[in-house]
Amino acid sequence: MHPPARVPLYVVDAFAVRPFQGNPAAVCLLEAWPEDAWLASVAAEMKHSETAYLVPAGKGYELRWFTPAVEVDLCGHATLASAFVLWESGRVTAGQAISFSTRSGTLVARGGPGLIELEFPLTRQSEASPPAGLLEALGCQARYVGRSRFDYLVEVDSEAALAAVAPDFRKLADVDCRGVIVTCRGARDEFDFVSRFFAPAAGVDEDPVTGSAHCTLAHYWGERLRKDELRAYQASKRGGRVDVAVQGDRVLLRGRAVMTVEGQLLCGG
Repeated sequence: MHPPARVPLYVVDAFAVRPFQGNPAAVCLLEAWPEDAWLASVAAEMKHSETAYLVPAGKGYELRWFTPAVEVDLCGHATLASAFVLWESGRVTAGQAISFSTRSGTLVARGGPGLIELEFPLTRQSEASPPAGLLEALGCQARYVGRSRFDYLVEVDSEAALAAVAPDFRKLADVDCRGVIVTCRGARDEFDFVSRFFAPAAGVDEDPVTGSAHCTLAHYWGERLRKDELRAYQASKRGGRVDVAVQGDRVLLRGRAVMTVEGQLLCGG
């Protein structure tokens, strides 16, 4: 079906306490699903790392995420942004939990509009041999390489080594995965670990703050540091804090959000 002529559209900086920090996501509120080509076109127009689409379904919402290039199976920051929009716009009572039906199962958001907690599936990783071209494309040495169902994980020696990573994105896009997490132990007491995330094959060279990557990072660093609750920082240019808590096969992602744009998309129909 065609979307309506006017579609509510928001832009939210997720995992941020002030505008223009964290990771911006566009959020579109729909009454029914239009054709996938329309969803892809809007995401390409928005040019954010993710555009989230919401359709009411029973007592919750169906939720899908698109990068400027592809639809993805899991996204943390755009889910946080979606929950924030629903609470802020009054479509869901502030403080009421929100259930999202997604490609990765049911996800739950609680809290808001202050600190928001997302309940996501824990994404386990296991040690793997680096595929041909991975470390060359990153231009770094690895202490450890692992693989989850989505991404490769590469641990480096220090925050200085992490900051120095300057990928050849064209070569990195040839690696068979959604993206690459590069991480190290935090050098300061404030954070247990620090990371960056690259996904050129999905149309996102470097993602500012990646909630779904922390579903893997929580498993990796939780085992190594023997901690169930960890404080994390994603060291992109914009930067953002993500607190995580491991509960069995689930992980809680905690962060804040700031709305920067509220309006209407006028190219429907």
